[in-house]
Amino acid sequence: QVQLEESGGGLVQAGDSLRLSCAASGRTFSRYAMGWFRQAPGKEREFVAACSRSGGITYYTDSVKGRFTVSRDNAKNTVYLQMNSLKPEDTAVYYCAATTLGPIKTRVYDYDYWGQGTQVTVSS
Repeated sequence: QVQLEESGGGLVQAGDSLRLSCAASGRTFSRYAMGWFRQAPGKEREFVAACSRSGGITYYTDSVKGRFTVSRDNAKNTVYLQMNSLKPEDTAVYYCAATTLGPIKTRVYDYDYWGQGTQVTVSS
């Protein structure tokens, strides 16, 4: 079992950057592939980015390609989401999630563990 806690959200202007962090408990973090999802008000939770257990494989939804970068530091039990050139449509609660499946999963129901989320608001 793993517990996840996101941090780094906030209110920024369009074009700004943010880096989200997701800290995991336990000593088995490297066994999990990790994903980032987001949910805007009134919308379903959607996939944003994912990385494999080693971090060597990454995958992004089309709308964030070239702007967001997912990475992980297994020594620190942490996964990151660097978000550049933010747009108002990126406004959402961002969640990190862990799955024992791999190497990359993009569907909500493939993930076993979720953080509580962190709010990202991008003003125009």
